[in-house]
Amino acid sequence: MTKLSTKHLLGIKNITTEDIHLIFQTADNFKEVINRPIKKVPSLRDITIANIFFENSTRTKLSFELAEKRLSADVVNFSASSSSVKKGETLVDTVNNILAMKVDMVVMRHPNPGACVHLARHIDCSIINAGDGAHEHPTQALLDAYSLREKLGDLTGKKILIVGDILHSRVALSNIFCLQKLGAEVRVCGPATLIPKHIEALGVKVMMNLKEALMWCDVANMLRIQLERQDIQYFPSLREYTLQYGLSSRLLKEIGKDDLIIMHPGPINRGVEITTDIADGKHSIILEQVENGVAVRMAVLYLLAGQTKTA
Repeated sequence: MTKLSTKHLLGIKNITTEDIHLIFQTADNFKEVINRPIKKVPSLRDITIANIFFENSTRTKLSFELAEKRLSADVVNFSASSSSVKKGETLVDTVNNILAMKVDMVVMRHPNPGACVHLARHIDCSIINAGDGAHEHPTQALLDAYSLREKLGDLTGKKILIVGDILHSRVALSNIFCLQKLGAEVRVCGPATLIPKHIEALGVKVMMNLKEALMWCDVANMLRIQLERQDIQYFPSLREYTLQYGLSSRLLKEIGKDDLIIMHPGPINRGVEITTDIADGKHSIILEQVENGVAVRMAVLYLLAGQTKTA
């Protein structure tokens, strides 16, 4: 397989296992590029990409922009806070106006679930979902799985635990889809109020006790509490959450698993879901996730640009 099965990356649910493997193989090549003294290739020299962010973002936006520039694309950055969206312009009109300036691809983050799917039905260019509400964040899931592939090889049969605010997390849903397509077993752990109803329908088991869950897993992906998406209080206090679901060196010592891998999609609430010594310690692959994010996003951009050129 040499091309993706789709012209968009709207979510992991919409792509195949073969697509994921192709993205990883392409990312392997680009990881070599970004570790060279000259970190740039002319692969997308004739492509213009618009980064359209309707929500604040630091890591994802920077990672995409760096990936685009490493590929020699022309980059346009769009901020909704200073745009005509504030004056009542529709999403489709906004993006069509940008495309009229001969933009070839759109990377979009939006607070509403399904916004990228809606846009894909109305405009004629490749769209990459950089996060839509609490729905999906496909490139984060891809870089997480890619980072695990580096550490563990084939993920078939590996036990992956996702801990924290599953209810409001787009990272959790995309990771579940991606890891299951790669043959891993996924379980979630967190307060009952932060676990979505019927999540077992996705083939995911819920564990309420963090210590027991850590004893089970090969990898723990620690999610932050999404306070900005919570309209009510889902637990008594952050202190109580940390006591029950925070990861500390004391807890790691108790379970005695020296080979446990710790992940976090960022930003980290140090001292809440994870302590500083764990985030910066030998179990953590958090910085590897950040580095791999650029290579994986380069791969996605390159492969979708190929679809754009042949469309």
